[in-house]
Amino acid sequence: MPVFKTPFNGYSVKFSPFYENRLAVATSQNFGILGNGRLHVLDLSPDPSLPIAELAAYDTADGVYDVAWSESHDSIVIAAVADGSVKLYDLALPPTSNPIRSFQEHTREVHSADYNPVRRDSFLSSSWDDTVKLWTLDRPTSVRTFKEHAYCVYSAVWNPRHADVFASASGDCTVRVWDVREPGSTMILPAHEHEVLACDWNKYDECVIATASVDKSLKVWDVRNYRVPVSVLNGHGYAVRKVKFSPHVRNMMVSCSYDMTVCVWDFMVEDALVSRYDHHTEFAVGVDMSVLVEGLMASTGWDELVYVWQHGTDPRAP
Repeated sequence: MPVFKTPFNGYSVKFSPFYENRLAVATSQNFGILGNGRLHVLDLSPDPSLPIAELAAYDTADGVYDVAWSESHDSIVIAAVADGSVKLYDLALPPTSNPIRSFQEHTREVHSADYNPVRRDSFLSSSWDDTVKLWTLDRPTSVRTFKEHAYCVYSAVWNPRHADVFASASGDCTVRVWDVREPGSTMILPAHEHEVLACDWNKYDECVIATASVDKSLKVWDVRNYRVPVSVLNGHGYAVRKVKFSPHVRNMMVSCSYDMTVCVWDFMVEDALVSRYDHHTEFAVGVDMSVLVEGLMASTGWDELVYVWQHGTDPRAP
């Protein structure tokens, strides 16, 4: 399957919810420590033997840590940038017209962006300034700021069934569940004893959430009874950077880690590790599963490579 070489270190990869052959990649120079960033939009060829084509690339003065596709406009992507800004790009417009918006409210790096898949009119950003912000495309300022975490918020993710519910994962070792109609968080999950780097909601059970931590483990929780996790998944050798539930298989999830691997899990069976992919040669920090093509996966990492492959095949195979 095809591979794409990025000039900078990969940070995040997301499949388009509209076009099965399109994906966006967030990258940062010098491992995101200092330097520029670039947002790539890539198109896969119908012929796997042909290279991945770059549809567009947008340069930023600081690293890009995450990217999210709009759920309402097929040409709009959102970038989470290290200078504290959230930038919107429209592929339908010429490069000189982009970004179409730049929201500058966070006081530190923006680490994640997520578009509301139910209401499709708003998105979240999370930041190292310990906050989550709620935005709409048409308002020049944020709708609301959620500030309860005591340390960096690495990820904020909408519930796929409930338009007003999201979860946030933080370096304060907790995951909080929020309802935007409520003044404060509705649940505090003491998820790990070390920093929580990512979380995601199950796509088939709106009460199930997964967490990924510096403690090398993944945990699956049911918010109706969160005293003990449904499952604890061990198998990564270092911190787990991202976790994503499959859009097609209820019990399947994928993770990537500083151990340079991408792992696929079935959290309901005893031998939960289904597959381990070791195609990256540096930290694997971005992973996604296509909503439109079952089993199609993508990953990126600090080796400046983007891989796209079908689950069960070798990502490096030509």
